Amino acid sequence: MRVFVLMVTLLGLIVLELSEASRGRGRNAQKRKESPIDKITPAANLNLEQMIGKWYLISVASKCRHLLETGFKVESTSITLTPPTSSEDPLSVSTLRKLNEQCWEIKQEYQSTKTKGRFLLKGKIPQKNIDIVIAETDHNTHAILYYQMQGKITMKLYGRSPKVPDPVADRFEELAAKQNLGLDVVFQFPSYSFCESVDKDHVLICCIEKCFVS
Repeated sequence: MRVFVLMVTLLGLIVLELSEASRGRGRNAQKRKESPIDKITPAANLNLEQMIGKWYLISVASKCRHLLETGFKVESTSITLTPPTSSEDPLSVSTLRKLNEQCWEIKQEYQSTKTKGRFLLKGKIPQKNIDIVIAETDHNTHAILYYQMQGKITMKLYGRSPKVPDPVADRFEELAAKQNLGLDVVFQFPSYSFCESVDKDHVLICCIEKCFVS
Protein backbone atom coordinates (compact mmCIF):
# COMPACT_ATOMS: atom_id res chain seq x y z
CA MET A 1 0.00 0.00 0.00
CA ARG A 2 2.80 2.36 0.90
CA VAL A 3 4.52 1.64 -2.41
CA PHE A 4 1.29 2.42 -4.26
CA VAL A 5 0.86 5.73 -2.40
CA LEU A 6 4.48 6.63 -3.09
CA MET A 7 4.09 5.89 -6.79
CA VAL A 8 0.93 8.01 -7.00
CA THR A 9 2.69 10.84 -5.20
CA LEU A 10 5.69 10.69 -7.53
CA LEU A 11 3.42 10.55 -10.57
CA GLY A 12 1.58 13.60 -9.30
CA LEU A 13 4.83 15.51 -8.86
CA ILE A 14 5.99 14.60 -12.36
CA VAL A 15 2.70 15.76 -13.88
CA LEU A 16 2.92 19.00 -11.89
CA GLU A 17 6.49 19.63 -13.04
CA LEU A 18 5.58 18.94 -16.66
CA SER A 19 2.61 21.28 -16.37
CA GLU A 20 4.76 24.04 -14.89
CA ALA A 21 7.41 23.51 -17.57
CA SER A 22 4.77 23.71 -20.27
CA ARG A 23 3.39 26.94 -18.86
CA GLY A 24 6.94 28.25 -18.59
CA ARG A 25 7.61 27.48 -22.24
CA GLY A 26 4.36 29.19 -23.15
CA ARG A 27 5.35 32.30 -21.23
CA ASN A 28 8.80 32.28 -22.79
CA ALA A 29 7.32 31.89 -26.27
CA GLN A 30 5.03 34.82 -25.58
CA LYS A 31 7.97 36.90 -24.42
CA ARG A 32 9.95 36.02 -27.56
CA LYS A 33 7.08 37.19 -29.72
CA GLU A 34 6.93 40.55 -27.98
CA SER A 35 9.48 42.85 -29.59
CA PRO A 36 9.54 46.52 -30.65
CA ILE A 37 9.48 45.76 -34.36
CA ASP A 38 6.26 43.76 -33.99
CA LYS A 39 4.56 47.08 -33.32
CA ILE A 40 5.72 48.50 -36.66
CA THR A 41 3.16 48.12 -39.43
CA PRO A 42 4.57 47.55 -42.94
CA ALA A 43 3.60 50.08 -45.58
CA ALA A 44 0.10 49.26 -46.81
CA ASN A 45 0.88 50.58 -50.30
CA LEU A 46 4.12 48.61 -50.68
CA ASN A 47 4.82 47.31 -54.16
CA LEU A 48 8.20 45.59 -54.39
CA GLU A 49 8.25 45.92 -58.15
CA GLN A 50 8.19 49.68 -57.71
CA MET A 51 11.01 49.47 -55.14
CA ILE A 52 13.41 48.12 -57.76
CA GLY A 53 16.49 50.16 -58.49
CA LYS A 54 18.79 52.54 -56.70
CA TRP A 55 18.28 54.24 -53.33
CA TYR A 56 20.58 56.61 -51.45
CA LEU A 57 21.08 56.36 -47.70
CA ILE A 58 20.09 59.73 -46.24
CA SER A 59 19.97 59.20 -42.47
CA VAL A 60 20.34 56.50 -39.83
CA ALA A 61 18.82 56.67 -36.35
CA SER A 62 20.55 54.30 -33.96
CA LYS A 63 22.12 53.97 -30.53
CA CYS A 64 24.65 51.48 -31.85
CA ARG A 65 28.01 51.98 -30.17
CA HIS A 66 29.86 51.84 -33.48
CA LEU A 67 27.90 54.80 -34.84
CA LEU A 68 28.10 56.70 -31.58
CA GLU A 69 31.88 56.38 -31.65
CA THR A 70 32.51 56.86 -35.38
CA GLY A 71 29.37 58.56 -36.68
CA PHE A 72 31.35 61.55 -37.91
CA LYS A 73 33.18 59.20 -40.31
CA VAL A 74 30.12 57.84 -42.13
CA GLU A 75 30.57 57.39 -45.87
CA SER A 76 28.15 57.97 -48.73
CA THR A 77 26.14 54.80 -49.26
CA SER A 78 23.68 53.58 -51.86
CA ILE A 79 21.74 50.38 -52.37
CA THR A 80 20.17 48.70 -55.37
CA LEU A 81 17.15 46.47 -54.86
CA THR A 82 16.20 43.55 -57.04
CA PRO A 83 12.70 42.28 -56.20
CA PRO A 84 12.01 38.57 -55.70
CA THR A 85 10.65 36.61 -58.63
CA SER A 86 8.13 34.92 -56.34
CA SER A 87 6.68 35.44 -52.87
CA GLU A 88 9.10 32.87 -51.46
CA ASP A 89 12.28 34.29 -53.00
CA PRO A 90 14.51 36.79 -51.18
CA LEU A 91 14.80 40.50 -51.88
CA SER A 92 18.33 41.01 -53.23
CA VAL A 93 20.17 44.04 -51.84
CA SER A 94 23.43 45.33 -53.28
CA THR A 95 25.18 48.01 -51.24
CA LEU A 96 27.93 50.29 -52.52
CA ARG A 97 30.01 52.15 -49.95
CA LYS A 98 33.55 53.20 -49.20
CA LEU A 99 35.85 51.69 -46.63
CA ASN A 100 39.24 53.34 -46.21
CA GLU A 101 38.76 55.23 -49.47
CA GLN A 102 38.07 51.98 -51.33
CA CYS A 103 34.66 51.24 -52.84
CA TRP A 104 33.09 47.92 -51.83
CA GLU A 105 29.95 46.09 -52.88
CA ILE A 106 28.08 44.13 -50.23
CA LYS A 107 25.49 41.63 -51.42
CA GLN A 108 22.73 40.54 -49.07
CA GLU A 109 19.45 38.67 -49.28
CA TYR A 110 16.42 39.75 -47.28
CA GLN A 111 14.36 36.61 -46.80
CA SER A 112 10.61 36.95 -47.28
CA THR A 113 8.26 36.28 -44.37
CA LYS A 114 4.55 35.62 -44.06
CA THR A 115 4.01 39.35 -43.56
CA LYS A 116 4.20 41.51 -46.67
CA GLY A 117 6.81 44.21 -46.19
CA ARG A 118 8.67 42.34 -43.45
CA PHE A 119 11.93 40.50 -44.10
CA LEU A 120 14.64 38.56 -42.32
CA LEU A 121 18.38 38.96 -42.76
CA LYS A 122 19.92 35.81 -41.36
CA GLY A 123 23.06 35.97 -39.25
CA LYS A 124 25.57 33.22 -38.60
CA ILE A 125 23.57 32.34 -35.49
CA PRO A 126 19.86 33.02 -34.78
CA GLN A 127 20.77 35.64 -32.17
CA LYS A 128 22.33 37.70 -34.97
CA ASN A 129 19.26 37.62 -37.20
CA ILE A 130 17.87 41.00 -38.21
CA ASP A 131 14.16 41.67 -38.68
CA ILE A 132 13.41 44.32 -41.28
CA VAL A 133 10.21 46.25 -41.98
CA ILE A 134 9.59 48.65 -44.85
CA ALA A 135 7.32 50.97 -42.89
CA GLU A 136 6.78 53.91 -45.23
CA THR A 137 7.45 54.62 -48.89
CA ASP A 138 5.95 56.37 -51.87
CA HIS A 139 8.32 54.41 -54.15
CA ASN A 140 9.39 57.63 -55.92
CA THR A 141 11.10 59.84 -53.34
CA HIS A 142 11.73 58.03 -50.05
CA ALA A 143 11.54 54.86 -47.97
CA ILE A 144 11.77 54.39 -44.20
CA LEU A 145 13.00 51.03 -42.93
CA TYR A 146 13.18 49.59 -39.43
CA TYR A 147 15.84 47.05 -38.47
CA GLN A 148 15.89 45.04 -35.25
CA MET A 149 18.55 42.79 -33.78
CA GLN A 150 18.35 41.47 -30.23
CA GLY A 151 15.48 43.80 -29.46
CA LYS A 152 17.30 46.98 -30.51
CA ILE A 153 15.89 49.18 -33.26
CA THR A 154 17.84 50.99 -35.98
CA MET A 155 16.02 53.11 -38.55
CA LYS A 156 17.10 54.20 -42.01
CA LEU A 157 15.83 56.84 -44.39
CA TYR A 158 16.50 56.24 -48.08
CA GLY A 159 15.84 58.54 -51.01
CA ARG A 160 15.68 58.10 -54.75
CA SER A 161 18.05 61.07 -54.89
CA PRO A 162 20.82 62.01 -52.43
CA LYS A 163 18.50 64.56 -50.81
CA VAL A 164 14.87 64.30 -49.71
CA PRO A 165 12.29 67.06 -49.12
CA ASP A 166 12.36 68.63 -45.65
CA PRO A 167 8.92 67.24 -44.69
CA VAL A 168 10.23 63.71 -45.34
CA ALA A 169 13.31 64.30 -43.17
CA ASP A 170 11.08 65.76 -40.46
CA ARG A 171 8.80 62.73 -40.65
CA PHE A 172 11.78 60.39 -40.22
CA GLU A 173 12.97 62.29 -37.15
CA GLU A 174 9.44 62.24 -35.73
CA LEU A 175 9.20 58.45 -36.13
CA ALA A 176 12.69 58.01 -34.70
CA ALA A 177 11.72 60.00 -31.61
CA LYS A 178 8.88 57.53 -31.01
CA GLN A 179 11.55 54.82 -30.77
CA ASN A 180 13.46 56.93 -28.26
CA LEU A 181 15.98 57.82 -30.96
CA GLY A 182 16.46 61.56 -30.57
CA LEU A 183 18.30 63.99 -32.84
CA ASP A 184 21.53 63.23 -30.98
CA VAL A 185 21.50 59.72 -32.46
CA VAL A 186 20.29 60.62 -35.97
CA PHE A 187 23.28 60.49 -38.30
CA GLN A 188 23.24 62.29 -41.64
CA PHE A 189 25.06 60.58 -44.49
CA PRO A 190 26.99 62.45 -47.22
CA SER A 191 25.11 63.38 -50.38
CA TYR A 192 28.19 63.27 -52.63
CA SER A 193 31.05 61.01 -53.77
CA PHE A 194 28.98 57.87 -54.18
CA CYS A 195 30.57 54.68 -55.46
CA GLU A 196 29.36 53.72 -58.91
CA SER A 197 31.08 50.37 -59.40
CA VAL A 198 33.67 48.02 -57.91
CA ASP A 199 36.00 45.36 -59.23
CA LYS A 200 35.48 41.67 -58.47
CA ASP A 201 38.09 41.72 -55.71
CA HIS A 202 35.99 44.11 -53.64
CA VAL A 203 32.71 42.24 -53.45
CA LEU A 204 31.42 40.72 -50.21
CA ILE A 205 28.59 38.22 -50.15
CA CYS A 206 27.27 38.17 -46.62
CA CYS A 207 26.64 39.48 -43.92
CA ILE A 208 25.69 41.89 -41.22
CA GLU A 209 27.64 45.08 -40.93
CA LYS A 210 28.06 47.05 -37.77
CA CYS A 211 24.83 48.86 -36.84
CA PHE A 212 23.15 47.31 -39.86
CA VAL A 213 24.59 50.12 -42.01
CA SER A 214 24.08 48.55 -45.37
